[in-house]
Amino acid sequence: MWPSSQVIFYSMYGHVYKMAQAVVEGAKQVPGAEVSLHTTLLHHGMVIVGVPYSESGLSHMDDITGGTPYGATTLTGGDGSRQPSENELKIAHYQGKHVTEIASRLFS
Repeated sequence: MWPSSQVIFYSMYGHVYKMAQAVVEGAKQVPGAEVSLHTTLLHHGMVIVGVPYSESGLSHMDDITGGTPYGATTLTGGDGSRQPSENELKIAHYQGKHVTEIASRLFS
């Protein structure tokens, strides 16, 4: 059994909340996972896992979208009216699954 963890985020307009939900959904796809993300604790040995270019959403060029090898992102206007696109949520979902799969290998 894995130790349980949390996805910690700040969301003024709710768009980052939607991204965090997609991360959780991706992480839960890994058997035995109890959702596995902390704030920057590098000085305690935290391992950072980015989003590799094997996630096709990173090279999506049909419209303006967030997401980098550093992790899932979203773009919003100054008033927060733009919510995460399907592509941005897809990248967040992938990141949740990818991080959790790597953590499962380290934990076992």
